[in-house]
Amino acid sequence: MGPSVSVASAAPSPRVGPAPMTGKVVLVTGGTKGVGEATARALARLGARVLLTGRDARAAESVADRIRSSGGSAEGIGADLSTRDGARRLAATVSDRAPRLDVLVNNAGGIFARRTTTADGLERTWALNVVAPFLLMRELAGALAAAAPSRIVNVASSAHRRGHLDLGDPGRARSYSAWGAYAQSKLALLLLTREAARRFAPRRIDVNAVHPGFVASEFGRENGGAFGRAIAVAETLFAIRPDRGARTSVRVAAAPELVGTTGTYFVRGRPREPSRAARDDPLAARLWSYLEAETAGAPSAVPTPPSSKR
Repeated sequence: MGPSVSVASAAPSPRVGPAPMTGKVVLVTGGTKGVGEATARALARLGARVLLTGRDARAAESVADRIRSSGGSAEGIGADLSTRDGARRLAATVSDRAPRLDVLVNNAGGIFARRTTTADGLERTWALNVVAPFLLMRELAGALAAAAPSRIVNVASSAHRRGHLDLGDPGRARSYSAWGAYAQSKLALLLLTREAARRFAPRRIDVNAVHPGFVASEFGRENGGAFGRAIAVAETLFAIRPDRGARTSVRVAAAPELVGTTGTYFVRGRPREPSRAARDDPLAARLWSYLEAETAGAPSAVPTPPSSKR
C-alpha cells in the first residue's frame, strides 16, 4: 500500500514471543470497552505500559485498575476526542507522561444515526474518526520519533470499500446517512495512513491500518432506537468476540518481524489490498493538507459546503 512495505515479513505467526513489549509505552484510544479494551489488555500482558483513554475518566481508570490487578501496567486517561482541543490535550498529557511513545493505537471511533456537530462545528463522525487520529499522529510524532523504530496502528474497517470522500463536503451537510458518513471516515483514515507512512518514514515511524472484523463491542448502540436495536441484533447473530477482533491490532502493534512494514492494510493478521480509492496518493496528500488547514483554523483551499437545512 505504501512505502518501504515488507510484505514477505508480514506472514502471521502463532506466537509473537516472550513479552516482546516489555519496556515499551503504548497509547490505546477508546480503550474502555470492545476491541480497544481487549487490545489494551493484550498489550499489557505482553509487557507494555499501557495508557488507555475513554470519554469517561472513571471508566478508563477502572479498566486500567483491572489490568493492574492482573499484573499489568496501565493508566487511564479521560479524553473527549470529538474536539480538536480534546485531542490536543490528550497528546500533551501523553507527551508529559511518556516523552518516548512506542506505539499509538488510534482505536476510538463512532457511528451516529443522526447528523450532529461537535463544539468545533464539525460533523461528529468526521471529527472522531478522522480529525482526532490525524491530530494524535501529528502531535505525538515527536514522542514516537524519540522511541523509533515506533508504530502507529489505525483501526479502519472494510466499510471503507463503500466510502466516497468529498472534500467539498466532508461533514455531509448536503446529504447525510450514518453508514455513508462512517464509510467515508474509514476511507479517509486509510488515506491518512498512507500519507503518514510516507511522511514519517524518515523518522522510522511505521504507520499501518487494520480491520478488526465485525465485533460484539456495543459499537453504535448508544444511538438507541431502531438503529441501535438493529446493530444489537446483528452483533448477537454475526459478531466475533472483542479479544478475537483485537488480534490484528495487537499483532501489528507488537510483532517484531513487522519492524519496517509501513503503509499496509491488515485483515486477519495478513496484508490485504484496500480499495482503489484508498490507494489514491494525490487524494491522500490533499486530505492531509485539508486537515492541516482545518485544525490550524486557517481557511481551507477546499470550498466550504453550504449550511445544512436540517
